[in-house]
Parts: sequence; structure tokens; C-alpha cells
Amino acid sequence: MEFQYYLPVNLIFGRGKSELIGEKAALIGKRALVVTGGRSTKESGLLAKTMELLKENGVTGVLFDKVESNPLTTTVYEGAKTAAAEGCDHVIALGGGSSIDAGKAIAFQTLNGGDINDYIYGKKTSDRALPVLAVPTTCGTGSEGNGFAVMTNPETMDKKSLRCSAIVPACSIIDPLLMTTMPQTILASVGFDALCHNIDGYISSISQPLTDIMALEGVRLAAESLEKLYEDRKDLDSWEKLCLASTLGGMVINTAGVTALHGMEHPVSGLKNAVHGRGLAALAPYVYEASVKGAPYKFSTLSRLLGGTNELDFTDRIRDLTAALGLTETLGDMGIKETDLDWLTDNCRKVSAASMKNHPVVFEPGEITEIYRKAI
Repeated sequence: MEFQYYLPVNLIFGRGKSELIGEKAALIGKRALVVTGGRSTKESGLLAKTMELLKENGVTGVLFDKVESNPLTTTVYEGAKTAAAEGCDHVIALGGGSSIDAGKAIAFQTLNGGDINDYIYGKKTSDRALPVLAVPTTCGTGSEGNGFAVMTNPETMDKKSLRCSAIVPACSIIDPLLMTTMPQTILASVGFDALCHNIDGYISSISQPLTDIMALEGVRLAAESLEKLYEDRKDLDSWEKLCLASTLGGMVINTAGVTALHGMEHPVSGLKNAVHGRGLAALAPYVYEASVKGAPYKFSTLSRLLGGTNELDFTDRIRDLTAALGLTETLGDMGIKETDLDWLTDNCRKVSAASMKNHPVVFEPGEITEIYRKAI
């Protein structure tokens, strides 16, 4: 047995831990670019609370609140320009996975400049970024636990990750109490994303013992909590379980990567600005039913965690779960048409080559197209 595992992240987990935002920021720097979206952290009061906590701890906060649901590279450039002009020495990423991804990318771009796509596609490398304090308000992407930052290039519609150890957050505060204001529909989509990160990482051909351990625990926690929370969002024990499942999933994919499900969804949300978790749900039954033969033992293990019997009913359990969570949209509902299939297939092979290679079954182009067609 041989493997290498490295993930330098400081996780602070627990109810009420968001009270430490100012204290932990002060250990990182004195002037923070606070990166968030335009609405949810304002409506919940978290943004105002964060600014006050920073002030109490001698940290100046500069607000950048322009992050989209699928962050754009152009937004990252604008945020980095603001950070540099304001003399910010660290980034506080506050909100859902989009805000955290954008914050990490801005932290990278501020010190490196140039075309960030050169780094996304590996033409250039760097180990420099401003330190990041991540405070997630949704439990889905697990971005607080890895060195990935997903963004879309609006010129090409390529949705792809910047991957760099320098953007692993210097500190992540995961407070389950911050999740409780999520609308039911958002909970469903982000929670399903958390589950799929753990599944993808477990079935990946580059998984290893430590990621397998974390992934299976992440699947178990998500399976125990997601449907309960969908029905009763006051269940704080379940919030803790789903938050931990999400963070574990982010940590898992940092090492084991994602596989075909995420690899095929990114072109969908890149092209149509679809909600990522809903795109995953539309594709999942068709991706997985074509994949079980490549790792029957692993799919059998996953099925039992989801309440099934063996690998033969894994896809049925996924369908049951998505139905229970109201994740019933098809790719057609998201605006995908038959005329988009060739572009989706080509873009998947371009932006998600590594993810597709790591899948238990390496799909041929025609098989990718057919899966997209079934999901319409």
C-alpha cells in the first residue's frame, strides 16, 4: 500500500463558532476584502455581524459583494483589482460555495495577475495567494476544505477549477447555525452536491485509503441527514451531520478528484448558468447506471449506505432520493436542447478530461452524448 496525502487546512467546526470571525481574521491580517454575494448574507444579518466582529478586533473590512451563483473569471478580476487598490492583506469569503470559490480565486489573482485561465489550464503555476478565511453558509461544495476554485470564463463558457495549494483556506469556520436560513430548494441542491462529492471521490480511480474513509463517512452522514432536514430544518443535529458531510466531501475531492458526474455537469451550468446541484441530479441516474459495472463492490457499499441492498439498486436509491428532495428537473428544463449535445460533449472532454479519466468507466464520446440525451 502506497499513497501520499497532504491538505493544510485549519477547520473550526461547531454551533456558534462564527463568533470567532473577527478573532481569527486578526491573526491573518489587518485589512480584509470581504467577498460575498449580493443578497443572502445581507438578509441573514451575517454580513453586518462580520463587519462588526472585524471592527471589534482591529480589522478593516472592504466589501466586494458582486459574486454570481456561478462565479465568472471577470468577477474575479474585478475583485482582485479592488483588493489591490484597497491594500487588502487577506480575503474573507462569506457565503455559499460560489462566494468561497470566488474569494479563493480573488486571493490568487491579486498576487499573480495576468490571465487566470493560464493557471486553470496548467500553462502557468504559482504557489502564491493572499490568505483566505472561509465562512460557508451552505453545506454543499466543501470549498472550505480544499484548494479548488470553480469559475466560468464568459468568453468560452468553460467552467473549470483553479487548483492550487495556496488557496486552501488558512482558516475555515463551519458553523451549522449559519445554514438554517437556507430555503428548502437550496438545501436540496447543495446537500445533493455534498453527497455526490463523497460518491465521486470514493469511486475515483485515484482514491486512496484516507479519502475512502472520509468519503464513506460523508455519504453516511449525508444519507442520515439530508431527507430529515428537507422535512424539518430545525433539526440541529442533522445540520451538523450535513455540514460535516459537505466539508469531508471537499477534502476528499482535493485528493481523489471528482469523476464523470461533475465532469459532465460543469459544461451544463457553464453554458446555461444552471444550478449546479440540480444539474447533478438530472444527470446522476444516467451517469451512474452506466458506471456500476466499473466498480460493483464500491457501488454495492454505497447502495447499502443509502438504504439499498447491493450495486443493482444503487441507481434506484439515487432516483428515490432526488424525488424526495424535489430535484426533478431535467436538462431540458434547464434549457439544454438536442442541438447543444455536440458542444456539451466536446466541452466535457476539454474542461473535464481528468475527471472523465478518473471515472470507473471511461466513456467514449458517443456514450457521453447519449447520457446527456437521456438526461434531457
